[in-house]
Amino acid sequence: MNIVGLRKPGQNLAAPRPGGGTVAAALLTVGLLLTGCTVTSGPGTPTTTATLAPGAFSTLDDAGVEQIKASRTARLDMSSGTLEKAAVNVEATANFGPEINTRGDGKISLTIVGPTGEVTGKTDRIRFNSGKTRTDFSEVTYFLTTDSREEFYGLIRDGVERYGIDKESAENWISSTESDPGDRSDFSITSGYATGLGVNYDLRYDGSKTTQVIIVHVSPAA
Repeated sequence: MNIVGLRKPGQNLAAPRPGGGTVAAALLTVGLLLTGCTVTSGPGTPTTTATLAPGAFSTLDDAGVEQIKASRTARLDMSSGTLEKAAVNVEATANFGPEINTRGDGKISLTIVGPTGEVTGKTDRIRFNSGKTRTDFSEVTYFLTTDSREEFYGLIRDGVERYGIDKESAENWISSTESDPGDRSDFSITSGYATGLGVNYDLRYDGSKTTQVIIVHVSPAA
């Protein structure tokens, strides 16, 4: 049996109830706040801008990568000496983790917590290497860039002081470059282990360019 609602004279059944739009908007706003999203005025979809809670660590699944990009903050836990795939929501058989790239959008404040210290830097590109048979990542790689030779030398010396990178090797390279600043050089400085992790500075210097690059390789404790 079909039941047909009766319509009063002049009533439009398709018209919204008074206040219905306001109630719906309020419910939508509450739902978005509970999911860590904010609402921006105008067309478009809500954008996630939630930051990490104090003491929390980043994950590398889709949600974690989006959070890193939105907040420009990444914090990785290698305090045990390794970065385990399971701990950051990456499949056990993955050869690589995600590449996080924010070039043109700002740099990420990266912190890697090691057994005896922290590795930190401002970067716009982070990569994660592994292998199908590994449960952890064999290397976390990020890129440091500078727009002057003086700043470049300063970053190298900072790595010597903070991470135990070989001082003699670093100073010899700096002296060589200062004597011929227009030269081009790719040079890997002997790793340091002051944080309980292996930290290697792979220098990419080109005197004909303004921007200089240090590729930082962070590996598990030996």
